[in-house]
Amino acid sequence: MLAPATSAYAEIARVPMIEETVAPRTVERGVVVFDLDGTLLDDIGLISLVAGEVLAEAFGTPPEEARIHYLATTGMPFEAQLAQLYPTAPLEARHATARKFHEKKVKEAYSHAAPFPEIPKLLKQLDRERWTLVVSTGAERETADLLLEREGLRYWFEGVLGSGQGTKREHLAEYRRRYPGVPMFLVGDSRFDMEAALSVPGVVPVGRASMLPGWSLTPDDLTRWGAAWADYSLGALPALLPELRAAAPSARKSQAPAKRRRK
Repeated sequence: MLAPATSAYAEIARVPMIEETVAPRTVERGVVVFDLDGTLLDDIGLISLVAGEVLAEAFGTPPEEARIHYLATTGMPFEAQLAQLYPTAPLEARHATARKFHEKKVKEAYSHAAPFPEIPKLLKQLDRERWTLVVSTGAERETADLLLEREGLRYWFEGVLGSGQGTKREHLAEYRRRYPGVPMFLVGDSRFDMEAALSVPGVVPVGRASMLPGWSLTPDDLTRWGAAWADYSLGALPALLPELRAAAPSARKSQAPAKRRRK
């Protein structure tokens, strides 16, 4: 099996869009950054089938083998996956394949995708407990907005950053700038997500494990790659966040030693 992707490919992405700068602000408890595919939406199985078909047609890789290769490198932008999987393929061929994948993903995967069962209650509880919620996804932001609106989830998120706004690392750095000095968590479902979180100071990775036909990513795998906590469901996350927050580097108050009072 192909080795999972490493963070060396985190910087390969589409050209970021230039946008108006969002002013930093103070939040009450901390920030929880959610990945979309495979974390909020139970859609990685559907997307991997699309990827297998597209890669088989473009490069001749058997569909099931191509599907597993896609799963082994998921978490990074699809263009970066192609650069790793087919480094000798002409750039134009990779670009054409990426365009076809994104089109088919919307039509054949997102049209049938739904949130994991615990997600609506989870988001409502985190909001009630005054956590600030945002999204970081490799999908286009406009698509992510539409999906979240369709599922009745967009209301809970203060911001969404997608492929047009840079890589996951860049998203995390931007959220760090917007919400300075508070604990921040990235909830993701891949090794790439865990490594991206660890690469940005003050961000704690949290993992959703997965089990698909021919493929599994266990809590132990995600923990080994840096997750502070991982499970197949995120239902326990609200109860665990205060403990993770207390242990987060950004939650520790650095205080100068108290001066002794003269008697």
